[in-house]
Parts: sequence; structure tokens; C-alpha cells
Amino acid sequence: MKKRYTLEQKKWDSPIEHAMPAQARVPASFNIGNVPIAPATVLAPMAGVTDTVFRRFIKNASQFSASSSTTDVEATQTNQQSGCGLIMTEFTSADGLSRMRETKRKRYLTYYDDEHPIAAQLFGSNPETLADSARIVQDAGFDIVDLNLGCPAKRVVACNGGSGLLKDLPQIERIFKAIRATVTIPFTVKFRMGWNDAHIVCVELAKLAEDNGLNACALHARTREDGYTGQARWEYIAAVKDAVRIPVIGNGDIESAADVQRRMTTGVQGVMIGRAAMCAPWIFREIKHFLATGTLPPPLAPEAQWAHILRHCRMDVTRTGSELHSMQSMRTQLMHYSRGMAEAKHLRAKFSHVSSLTELERIAADHLTRVAEPVLAA
Repeated sequence: MKKRYTLEQKKWDSPIEHAMPAQARVPASFNIGNVPIAPATVLAPMAGVTDTVFRRFIKNASQFSASSSTTDVEATQTNQQSGCGLIMTEFTSADGLSRMRETKRKRYLTYYDDEHPIAAQLFGSNPETLADSARIVQDAGFDIVDLNLGCPAKRVVACNGGSGLLKDLPQIERIFKAIRATVTIPFTVKFRMGWNDAHIVCVELAKLAEDNGLNACALHARTREDGYTGQARWEYIAAVKDAVRIPVIGNGDIESAADVQRRMTTGVQGVMIGRAAMCAPWIFREIKHFLATGTLPPPLAPEAQWAHILRHCRMDVTRTGSELHSMQSMRTQLMHYSRGMAEAKHLRAKFSHVSSLTELERIAADHLTRVAEPVLAA
């Protein structure tokens, strides 16, 4: 199995609770250029995670109708009922995309009609190469092209991509100009606050984006040096929103519908959710419930959680045509799903060896029985 990148400081945190202004709310919708985003929630691009199966699964797991309380994950509903307003691809190397053959490109740029609106995210450092790759993305029918200036992975930063470019604003401006001159679809950027606390550039970068015709920007309120640790500093997202007129999307420490109320900064057009969606993809449904009703939904029942998990695995088996291959590759995702579930340690031990859908169904049935009828000490 291909190893995903890791950072020494990459780990889950328990963010400190911060009371946000009572009037802080996420709007029901907003536009990125001519593309409507409804509701105002975005699935963050994640390497090794947001492939077409996960993106379509997110759409399904996020379905919500204010007039219905159904949790039937097999029910057919419209895209307008999805709690996720915009989905994004895994970030893709512009250098690789511009060089590879058409047949290989399709592996990286595959999507289905029911994924719209969808954005393709690119990373790189050469303006001409990025512009050529943006043209490829546009020709492939994507609604939006996005530039990654936030990835902290060493292998990406070493090539001056991702957050490595945060130390070179003039080069970023050259990239902005080259891409904007090449494509007519909406163009956005996702970035971090800066390289470190001594080099905060988020407000200046957001202004640069607006001045060069970008249609929106998303800020992960941590520095590259922070990695994924500590508390996301939403005051910097507020500062960016105050500095520009284009839509601003906030990213960082949104792990539940309640966080939308507690952590949203007044005026920000939307929220982007990444790691939390890996563990609880139904978070978008919960957020839309909150936006539609003003009340927090009850926790998703274990039976409904397992229905989603099994559906995700079945979708991947259908995609690959190999049950063994799919279930082996899904083990990491299953570990994420165990977070927050009862008897998580017991589940992780089972997930580490699961090799078939039948085996996973037995694990689900056993877990639901154990949760419903806890064993009493003698």
C-alpha cells in the first residue's frame, strides 16, 4: 500500500472552546463567481482521501431535508438536499498533470455528474505549468480550479509547492496572473496564515488574490510550522474577511454542527471541513440541519453510522471490482470511523485485519449488539 505523507507534529487535538459572537452564523448559500454554493459548506481537498468514491459518499451521507427526518442512506434524494455545497478533488501536481498522457489524466480527474459543483485543486510553483494544468481542468468540465498554498508536507514544500510558496509572494502573484489569464472558470486559492508566527502573510495574500481576479479564498487558520496542532486562530480569518470583498471560507477546528455556532467569525461566507469529515462524514448533514432549523440535531444513531460505513465500503468495492483490494485499502478509513464510537479500541483491532464485506457486516452486527446490551461485571 502506498504510504501517505506524515508530519512529526500531525495529530488530533481537542480544541479549546471559544465563545463566538451570538450573531456569528454561516449563510445558507454564497456564490464563487457564477457557481452557487448551497449550503455554504465545503469538503476540503485531502490527499489519499477525497477520491471520487469518498466525494460521492459524502454527498449521500450529507443528505438532509428540513421537511423530513429520514436517515435512510439508501433513499434517493436530490443534490439540493445534500449538506455539502462544494466538493474538491485530492490535490494534484501540476507538473505531473501537464506531462502525463490523456488516459492517465483521467485517473486523477475522474468525476461523475452528480458531483457538481466540484473543484479541482492543483499544486506547483511554475506559473506556466500551473496555467496549463488549469486549462486541462477547465477542459475536463470542472466548475472551479483551486490553487493549494497550504499543504505542509515536506515533499511538497521541498519543491516550493503548497505552503512553501508562502515565503515568496511575488511568485504567487505571477502564478495568479498566469492562471487567471488562461481560464474563464472561477479560480480560488486555499492557504495558511503564513510560514510561521514571525511570517504572517494571510491578509496581504488575500488582497493579492482579489487584486488578481480570483473569485474566493479559503484560509486554514494555522501556519505551516503549526502543522495540525494547536487551536485554529479564527481571528485571522476575521481579519482576512475584513480586508477583501471576495468570498472568504474559514477552515480549522470545525468538528461538529455546534462548532459552526461557536467558532464562526461574523461575515465569513462559508466553512471548509477536512479531518472531521474523515471520521464523521454526516457532519455536513448535521450542519445543514442546524442552518435550516436553528437547532442542533441529535447524535446519529449507531445503526445509522454503520449503514453509512457499510455503504462507503460497498461503493469502493464496486469501483475497484476487487473486494479484497478495497477492504484492505479501506482499513485506514475504518480506523478514522472508529473515532468517537463506543469500544473504539476493540473496533480498531478488528478493522486492522478486515478483508471482506461479510466480515465487516459481522463486526457491525457484533458491535451493535455489544452497544445495545453491555456486558455487566459479575
